[in-house]
Amino acid sequence: MLPELSAVLAAAADRADAQPVGGAPALLEAACGYWTRRGLPCVPDRIAAGPGAPALLLAITAALAGEGADILVPRPCAAWWAPYARLLGRPVFHVPTPAESGGVPDPYALLETVRRVRAEGGDPRLLVLSVADDPTATVAPPELLHETVEAATAEGLHLVSDETWRDTLHAPHETVLLSPAEMWPDEVTVVTDLAGALLPAGWPAAVARFPATAAGRRLHARVLDVLTALGARLAAPVAAAACYALDEPPPVTERREATVRLHARVAAAAYSAVVAAGALARPPQAGRHLYADLAPLREPLAARGVGDAQELEDLLTARLGMPAPGGHRFGDDLGALRVRLATGPLLGGTDEERTESLASPAPLELPHVRGALVSLKSAFDDLRDDAQRWEAPR
Repeated sequence: MLPELSAVLAAAADRADAQPVGGAPALLEAACGYWTRRGLPCVPDRIAAGPGAPALLLAITAALAGEGADILVPRPCAAWWAPYARLLGRPVFHVPTPAESGGVPDPYALLETVRRVRAEGGDPRLLVLSVADDPTATVAPPELLHETVEAATAEGLHLVSDETWRDTLHAPHETVLLSPAEMWPDEVTVVTDLAGALLPAGWPAAVARFPATAAGRRLHARVLDVLTALGARLAAPVAAAACYALDEPPPVTERREATVRLHARVAAAAYSAVVAAGALARPPQAGRHLYADLAPLREPLAARGVGDAQELEDLLTARLGMPAPGGHRFGDDLGALRVRLATGPLLGGTDEERTESLASPAPLELPHVRGALVSLKSAFDDLRDDAQRWEAPR
């Protein structure tokens, strides 16, 4: 826990007043400053805050999709995206992503999906995407993003860009990240969950930036109506901490940079272990995850009774002693042997171990981190060895 954040939260702990729906003026001003520093200028009356990105996405989906509208998402996508559309009774259509990255649909697959849905009587209106992706930990190339956004806006879709992980680039001087709101500002709503890079996961707070158009003004008003109906307000102490974090004072930025460096090192080590065993994975570029495809190890996995993503999840969760959700939880086919591995559990099981990992100049050499990585490598090496025994003799 960052001490300065704890101090801000504690100083606001005796505030009994309720925060206004959508956020207090100070928080909205701080959010404007945050986005303006990233090339997305805005004004407070185009911002809404809520208790976490799920609440905001639910409100935005309810405001945009309405009765009879359909929602498009990439395949795979963040596990929490699709359930909010289904909660509203709206169908969700998954669109394949290209080979080089996740989070953003392939533009040709997007056009084909839109045409197919309309031919079947549907009405696609909303596309949710992410340039810094969970679960794949990749960053969409600007040229791909441009083609996809151009295709989506040409078909009349409104875009919601989840930019929760945009501040967690593993190589910020080498990786180019653009927001779709920089390309088509009139058709894109941006959502950022502060628990991604600025606040602890247990302090739910998120902000949304709406287009500076008449349609954006109406959408903002409808979202506030939904948040009001849900009673979705930020707790006053969390709002104070969010305001402080969005201003990005040195303690916050220094901690964020240190955390990103740590997760990048561990993700790179996990990636090396996974691909050395014969599995497939895109090199992690952002966030705190690794998305692996174990299709090349299907035969040895089948010998262990693993034939789909749920069984793979069960096997690796038990073997690694940490959650290893299968790709079916992110919209991938159940039969695909894909799994998301998080870097957080590899950093230690206690606050003391995690703090030691963060402060160490050589975190991979710490006993608890080294032990976790050895366990990961051993699990995948066993599968590789099994696969080699399955190979026909030459």
